[in-house]
Amino acid sequence: MQRTPIPAIPDAPPIIRRLAHGHSIHDTSSSPEARVYALSTEGPDGNALFAKTTAAGTLAHEARMSAAFHELGLGPEVVEYLPGDSMHADWLVTRAVIGEDCTTARYLADPERLCDLLAVRLRTLHELFHTQPDRLAALNVPDVRTRYLSNVERGWRAGRFDAQFCPRITAADAHRIAAEAAGELRTDALLHGDYCLPNVILDDWCFSGFIDLDHAGLSDRHIDVFWGAWTLWFNLHTSAYCNRFLDAYGRDVIDEGKLAAIAAMECFM
Repeated sequence: MQRTPIPAIPDAPPIIRRLAHGHSIHDTSSSPEARVYALSTEGPDGNALFAKTTAAGTLAHEARMSAAFHELGLGPEVVEYLPGDSMHADWLVTRAVIGEDCTTARYLADPERLCDLLAVRLRTLHELFHTQPDRLAALNVPDVRTRYLSNVERGWRAGRFDAQFCPRITAADAHRIAAEAAGELRTDALLHGDYCLPNVILDDWCFSGFIDLDHAGLSDRHIDVFWGAWTLWFNLHTSAYCNRFLDAYGRDVIDEGKLAAIAAMECFM
């Protein structure tokens, strides 16, 4: 995570400025769509916050899912959510999850342990769909499968195509695969939705929480499984741990044909 010190949060509304008062501020943004600011103090880690701002209407789902995951003991506490309007952006302030993300050198230095931990933690998350259905219903966790498939079609129509997920086929072939498999996706798990190393926080190898939950919800487990295998390949620069990840997660519920279809779908996201 890049951390650029800044004196103040630009264009922050009064309540965000109040929350930032007394904190050191660092810009940790990693995409042009959102600005993310780390607010830290010299005191306990529990005082550290993250403030995120994006276009109006885009943070409502993340705020909702962060609150739900926090209730489940799996995500950050939502300190403040300010919905935007035609004149103002959305703002979301969360309390920092204690620990470091999985791209930290000490975790990458033990890839087998990291791989197994990520797989088991993901399976545990997914199984809440079956073990705590009433709790998820009470938290009003939404089904996001249709939204996911709609985003695939929207990307296709917009001419978006990220070939890194299917480097040997054309956009048209990837779309054909995605379209043919769309009806095969099932809502069978509680998903993170963007399951990658930077979004899993560990505290000395103990799971501490998930962050960046803007795609979380109920959907097909293969979406997260695909990203879990992909993030190990991307961050460890080898495919050596992909099969180990699938083994540790549990191949009893994995359809490798679906994983290939998810790869095609992700080309259009």
